[in-house]
Amino acid sequence: MENTAGSNPQSNGFTEKLKSWLSWSWTYVCFIWFGMVLIMIYVLWSPLKLQETLASASVFLNTLTPKFYVALTGTSSLISGLILIFEWWYFRKYGTSFIEQVSVSHLRPLLGGVESSSATGLFTSINGETELRPSVSECKVWRNPLNLFRGAEYNRYTWVTGKEPLTYYDMNLSAQDHQTFFTGDTPQLRPEDAVMQKAWRERNPQARIRAAYQALEMNQESVFFLSTIILNAVLMSCAAAYVLLAEEEATTITEAERLFRKALSIGKCLYSAQRHRNRNINLLVYIKRRLAMCARKLGRVKEAVKMMRDLMKEFPLLGMLNIHENLLEALLELQAYADVQAVLAKYDDISLPKSATICYTSALLKARAVSDKFSPEAASRRGLSSAEMNAVEAIHRAVEFNPHVPKYLLEMKSLILPPEHILKRGDSEAVAYAFFHLQHWKRAEGALNLLHCTWEGTFRLIPYPLEKGHLFYPYPGCTETADRELLPSFHEVSVYPKKELPFFILFTAGLCSFTAMLAMLTHQFPELMGVFAKAFFSTLFAPLGFFADKMESFMPSSFWHQLTRI
Repeated sequence: MENTAGSNPQSNGFTEKLKSWLSWSWTYVCFIWFGMVLIMIYVLWSPLKLQETLASASVFLNTLTPKFYVALTGTSSLISGLILIFEWWYFRKYGTSFIEQVSVSHLRPLLGGVESSSATGLFTSINGETELRPSVSECKVWRNPLNLFRGAEYNRYTWVTGKEPLTYYDMNLSAQDHQTFFTGDTPQLRPEDAVMQKAWRERNPQARIRAAYQALEMNQESVFFLSTIILNAVLMSCAAAYVLLAEEEATTITEAERLFRKALSIGKCLYSAQRHRNRNINLLVYIKRRLAMCARKLGRVKEAVKMMRDLMKEFPLLGMLNIHENLLEALLELQAYADVQAVLAKYDDISLPKSATICYTSALLKARAVSDKFSPEAASRRGLSSAEMNAVEAIHRAVEFNPHVPKYLLEMKSLILPPEHILKRGDSEAVAYAFFHLQHWKRAEGALNLLHCTWEGTFRLIPYPLEKGHLFYPYPGCTETADRELLPSFHEVSVYPKKELPFFILFTAGLCSFTAMLAMLTHQFPELMGVFAKAFFSTLFAPLGFFADKMESFMPSSFWHQLTRI
């Protein structure tokens, strides 16, 4: 086994050397092939009567009217313009050039190029050393802890603007979450469960609401004839139906809170029954969390904080639900900064996954301590104090984790309603954070000014963010694609690092402009453009004629005669 393992690196090394040698020699092979083509043209010049053919072609071209050249250049301009429009649309939608993508996918392997590595695997750092990317899923989509209510908030936005704030991809993920959380795990699927499973999968909101009412009617009809075990499943379907109505049908937060309280009374009965405990816990935690969010939105912030603390104390193992992010936002609303610091001390740990809420809230607390007296001019003269340095480092840390947030906090980009799912370190997470926390940054005097003066300095620390990070892993390159699926089409997705226009877009733009200019000049000045074209082509073919003359003077005529006879 050891010998086999030891021989594999040698064979791999030989294969890599062979590939590199082939790719290196390809350029010289092309030059040799081009030279052989020129020699063959010269050798076959007389047998194929190429000179007579060129003369007849030149006579034909001289007989063409200027209208032909106007049509030719105009058609070329039109075709290149259509290619430019398609390339630009493809780049705006997918973030890459279509021609470049096809070239890389199909031509690069033929030319000996190496295909791009996957998100997990080896990558080359700035120093040229090969490092191993973390095996964690960099583009995992998470449930937004502060997601809004569909009926009371998202639908109201649709009624006012006529735009859909949620994508089908986002809503489909929510439907999968609800099916996982609320569908009972009974041995036999009852009709009410089947109705609720269908309700979560429905795309039409009215169909989901009708299915929830149907499940409630079926529960009321059958509740008196069931055993205790099956009654729990019926109650679960009933509670899930109230949850769906609170999320989808309620047009106000007050109405949603009333329906959630009905679901809570059923959820408590299910939890005390000690059957299907995991499902019951998921249902109960979800209902209590949404009730706390209702209290927060209705201005009962202290009540919301108490409900969230009780929920975290009762179910401490459900940290993956990120209830602490709801708690942090409510505490910031109360301006209880000491309590915020205590929560951060518990969850801003190196062993726990980070989020924009954790990083930027930590930066806000440190910036708040010095921002009211901060002045860029004074800091440039005397230097930064230790407290100011800590605040700047916290801002750099937060910006490195999610570089999209500052533009929303500084109102350099317009905000939209946050999606129901977010991608950590992506634009969707930045939208969700800024939507709820912009008011807290504005409340801290001078905090946004400090952020404005220092956030761009982060990029000097990480000049190659896709290859090497400073405090975190390299920035994942897949965020743009996932964010385009999560965010609505009318929102301009923030891209980091900023992508330059692909070469083929610039090339087609130049080609379209150049051919259009030629068409216009040929139409306006046909004689002058004819003289210019003849001078251009004579200059273009002058090196070829010079090369032919040199070859004739260098080689004896008898040699070429014998070669042409062969």
